[in-house]
Amino acid sequence: MPAHACDDPLQIGVRQFNSRLLTGTGKFKDLRETRLATEAAGAEIVTFAVRRMNLGQDATQPNLLDALPPTRYTLLPNTAGCYDAAEAIRTCRLARELLDGHTLIKLEVLGDARTLFPNVIETLAAAEQLVAEGFEVMVYTSDDPILARRLEDIGCVAIMPLAAPIGSGLGIQNRYTLLEIIENAKVPVIVDAGVGTASDAAIAMELGCAGVLMNTAIAGARDPLLMARAMRAAVQAGRDAYRAGRIPRKRCASASSPIDGMVG
Repeated sequence: MPAHACDDPLQIGVRQFNSRLLTGTGKFKDLRETRLATEAAGAEIVTFAVRRMNLGQDATQPNLLDALPPTRYTLLPNTAGCYDAAEAIRTCRLARELLDGHTLIKLEVLGDARTLFPNVIETLAAAEQLVAEGFEVMVYTSDDPILARRLEDIGCVAIMPLAAPIGSGLGIQNRYTLLEIIENAKVPVIVDAGVGTASDAAIAMELGCAGVLMNTAIAGARDPLLMARAMRAAVQAGRDAYRAGRIPRKRCASASSPIDGMVG
């Protein structure tokens, strides 16, 4: 990350991070490509599906912890593939056991196998229980501002609304509702799902999102390592543009050079 990123850390709970690009571990051809893409992206937080990834349970298979050691990365176990609160809660407890008491988790409870939209009722139930058990919950949710506020009130440390369906690559389809969530949230709002290319990531950051999480957009690219590098630059550029403040939109031209004092 550029040096100036250190002056603008991403705060999640008590943790601080320089990178605002969070990456996933699925869909890469192997763990070597996963590691190289993670490095190219400059990611510090890396999410993985607890139920699909080997963390040492099977000694005969490659171990994620060898490719992405917890001494270098903050691992973010997620509950991908869970369709009710009970299943998600069990998965988080398993992650805590496998990672020696690790409490930072990404909660996602799905409601539909085709769209992978969240089941918001089960998500609320799971979030409430997990927070009560001492988990630090980063929560995947719909782009409903009222629901986002409720999840924050429960105690979630980050709200992660979708910008478009998971893996769709459609880009930011819901700017108004994302802005409503961002403007009212007191915890980080991180776009989770829908990003397809670097301009999508930049737009999310220009809207004021605290970060962007992506997997398919990088892993599914023709050149994943090059796309990871592009996403890294886009997230930083979008954040810088947000902090700098864009000029107002106008219907007519405005001279870029002053006209006062011109000869003649």
